[in-house]
Amino acid sequence: MFRPTKADLAAARNKTLPDVIASDLDVLFCGINPGLYTAAVGHHFGRPGNRFWPVLYRSGFTPRLFHPSAQRELLKLGIGITNVVARATATADELSREELIEGAASLMRKVKRYAPRCLAIVGVGAYRTAFERPKASLGLQNERIGATKIWVLPNPSGLNANYQADALVKLFEELRLHKSRSSSK
Repeated sequence: MFRPTKADLAAARNKTLPDVIASDLDVLFCGINPGLYTAAVGHHFGRPGNRFWPVLYRSGFTPRLFHPSAQRELLKLGIGITNVVARATATADELSREELIEGAASLMRKVKRYAPRCLAIVGVGAYRTAFERPKASLGLQNERIGATKIWVLPNPSGLNANYQADALVKLFEELRLHKSRSSSK
């Protein structure tokens, strides 16, 4: 397995990752932006210690624990991945308010084009800034992008100490159960 060196991480600054996306997905998960490790390895949520993949599995979105290198297999399950801002940084704090707002505009165009049933943004702070909703909370939002529902989840980064793994699983599971109820109507 490829482990990036310091030079690899430095070279990953401002790199972008291709979206894992297709039309008519059940859920399009949207990160804030790729970290340097993620950009260096070329897989979304690729840093060891990022809880996205284990939480996706434990909350019932995937039938097994996927490695980040298997990200394209998510499409068969009706799941995709994108980011609010495409460029890689060491931390999301390096993104300006303007860059987040521009990223949200680009994301809205993408959502209108691909029309997922739900856009799940992982990072409530980024959502509040990017979509100019300073009082937004976790869960289903009142706004939609076309027919696409917007759901906000905590950032699964291992750096987000506000949410332990079990709490993340519960919140992701709420989205999955809501999605299942909506699909059966």
